[in-house]
Amino acid sequence: MRRISIGSWAYNVGPYGASPVPFPTVLEKLQELRFDGIELGGFNGYPNPQNHPTAEDRARLKEQVAAHGLAFSGFAQDLWSEHLLDTRDPAAYVAAFEANVRFAADLGIAGIRVDTVQPPTIHREVEYDELLRRLVTVWDRCIRYAADHGLYVTWEFEPGFAFNKPSDIQRVLDRLPHESFGVLYDTCHGQMVAVVGARQEGKRETLPGGQLELIRRLSGRINHIHLIDSDDSCHKDVQGNDETSAHPPFGLGHLDFDAIVPALAREPVGHDWWTIDLCFWPDAWEATATCKAAIDELNRKYG
Repeated sequence: MRRISIGSWAYNVGPYGASPVPFPTVLEKLQELRFDGIELGGFNGYPNPQNHPTAEDRARLKEQVAAHGLAFSGFAQDLWSEHLLDTRDPAAYVAAFEANVRFAADLGIAGIRVDTVQPPTIHREVEYDELLRRLVTVWDRCIRYAADHGLYVTWEFEPGFAFNKPSDIQRVLDRLPHESFGVLYDTCHGQMVAVVGARQEGKRETLPGGQLELIRRLSGRINHIHLIDSDDSCHKDVQGNDETSAHPPFGLGHLDFDAIVPALAREPVGHDWWTIDLCFWPDAWEATATCKAAIDELNRKYG
């Protein structure tokens, strides 16, 4: 059986950005619903290197989480204000990444999430090979730093960020063959990338075999898993434009989890966590209980 967690960003970004659910309340809710863990997102006031700067702060946080019978399944660092692809000087990004690695290591977290930060529209502004060079140069350094601190790095590809085509993902992985680096496979993002081709610049690229083909192509490089449904739509930004995958709760989309989950369950990800991701869902707090029941059933069948 897999251990089950949920991403804490569901409760403090997007619709919850102006009024986050207090972190202690989140822990109480997850304990009540018998989650095994929490995937910490260091966004918008939730625990992060800045508001937990000392070893004592971090030790208290570990104790607080453990007191609710929970463990950390991973850490999603807040690098969305940084410059990765849109600069020739990534020093600030690297410094922020390294601070987040030290924070995660102090908490005993094994994996740290990255994305490509800039939206896919940057492909209109900078030549593809130059963007790829910038990305792999910086990430190579970051991956090595994380590995030196005992952490693996997982890349969450998605429509809302650059390098969001299936061939892009493989190209980046080929240039970064580190054992401690792989992709975070989110079933909603997988649908939007492989089936819908959302927010892809230039010629649209999808796969005839859909998500199962994408999983096969990425096999051996998947090192983290998020499970959630998809209705083939994107979350909208404040202007009403497509931003990234919508992450509807289980049962509000049309994914065939009886096909997708067994394929993911066969992947040697290196740990036993499955994480629910309700990012940007407007009723994430209310949907948490039904999502836990749904993933528990998948766990009984395929975990």
